[in-house]
Amino acid sequence: MTNLVTTVAETVESTPDAPAIVYEDTELTYEQFWTRAGQFAQALDDRGIGAGDRVGIYLPNLPQFVTAFYGTLRAGGIVVPMNPQYKAREIGHLLGDSGAKAVVSLADNVPNVLDVVAETDVEEVVSVGGDVDDATTFEAFLADETQPVVDRADDDVAVQPYTSGTTGTPKGVLLTHENIRWTTHANADVPHGGFQATDRLVGTLPLFHIYGMSVVMNGAMYSGGAYYPVPEWDATTVMDRIEDEELTIMFGVPAMFNDMINHPEVESYSLDSLRFVNSGGSSLPMEVLERFEELFGVELYEGYGLTETSPVTHANREGARRKGSIGKPLDGPGDTRVEAKVVDEDFETVPRVEAGPIDEEAADLHEITGELVVSGPNVMKGYYELPEANREAFTEDGGTRWFHTGDVCYWDEDGFFFVVDREKHMIVTGGYNVYPREVEELLFEHEDVADAAVVGVPDERRGETVKAFIVPTPDADASPEDIKQFCLDTLAEYKHPREVEFTEELPRTTTGKVQKFKIRDEE
Repeated sequence: MTNLVTTVAETVESTPDAPAIVYEDTELTYEQFWTRAGQFAQALDDRGIGAGDRVGIYLPNLPQFVTAFYGTLRAGGIVVPMNPQYKAREIGHLLGDSGAKAVVSLADNVPNVLDVVAETDVEEVVSVGGDVDDATTFEAFLADETQPVVDRADDDVAVQPYTSGTTGTPKGVLLTHENIRWTTHANADVPHGGFQATDRLVGTLPLFHIYGMSVVMNGAMYSGGAYYPVPEWDATTVMDRIEDEELTIMFGVPAMFNDMINHPEVESYSLDSLRFVNSGGSSLPMEVLERFEELFGVELYEGYGLTETSPVTHANREGARRKGSIGKPLDGPGDTRVEAKVVDEDFETVPRVEAGPIDEEAADLHEITGELVVSGPNVMKGYYELPEANREAFTEDGGTRWFHTGDVCYWDEDGFFFVVDREKHMIVTGGYNVYPREVEELLFEHEDVADAAVVGVPDERRGETVKAFIVPTPDADASPEDIKQFCLDTLAEYKHPREVEFTEELPRTTTGKVQKFKIRDEE
């Protein structure tokens, strides 16, 4: 029995008085947090919600999220995390598809739940941050007693997050107790010396997303460190908190680190308390990585993963780091590890390059790249009630079940992997393949570019052509023609953006990924 909360129970027993959650001026010790999680579990049980039942958590990063998450698992239930920015229509799909019986919602969002509750199986709505008609406040919901941990099997589902839905209807991802437990333990060993009880982790990543939930929140609770939730990303708030509270570990997405290095008062900050900083969620531009390290004197490591892999599959670490790489496959407890390889359309292994990163401009990418596929203890059980999607997502080969990531990669003889781009993002212009990430990396080198995204747009002669959307720096004076020429000076002619549009901001998901489908839809 590997119910994830049994590990946390051991932490509570060994450090009951240590700070577990620090939010604004409130601090919960491990014993206090654990008691509240037990009261939440008992409250579910009192209402007939237990093993195998789903509970929606529709909250930003707040202590109540942590309590509801572990309380649901403690009761044997399945957590369905939901983006607090979603509206009624969006959560209606998640609640209806999952069959959730209860929802814990921010008070301001309760009306969204009530708008769709009649079309779902939801029996209980719990409100955080205010008293709302037809909902029970969080404090009133908690039971007086605590429920013991309900046993669950390794392959029982623990969490059912939904894919971001940037390209279509979100799919429910079935992550088991073993998936989450393994990832939490393996990822906590990535920093030098592993996560420590003395570590203070800044919770900038949203908890509804598997990256923030599994890596940061679970990592803190597993190790006995303190978790500092941040409900909404703001560079000033986070940098102040790191400096004032001497926080030691930060996980983020590239957009966050880009905001930090472009902060108007960045030179005044000292973030030397940070001992480990990691970027994931999307590709990290080299310019952002190097500028961050120059400003703050701490190495910024890049990792890789997906919702379907709980999420981490690859990581750079001290002594095994290659800039521009997503790192090597993750090692776990004992002899367990992630297996990964790069395959072509026939599922044949693509040969490795001698050492990366390579000069992608000079290389024949068609010869050395393929799709990254992975296998391991962290790979999902499958998509919820979507047999066709499951058939497309997996390939059985050599007795191993491989998951298709959809990312174009190459790998080298030292075991490092390099993501070129998403398959679906590739632009085919005049018969040539263009990977947007390569153009975006170059654009970030321009002194007048604060942010950039490259997409393919329809073109009568070429089929598609390259277009760049640029967020300029405050004092920028470059014109679209200047940007085009800058790219032409470095890239092959067919790769340079023939169209350049300046914009105030790029549409992004809460986890920092550019929603390229929105940019295309506006064309």
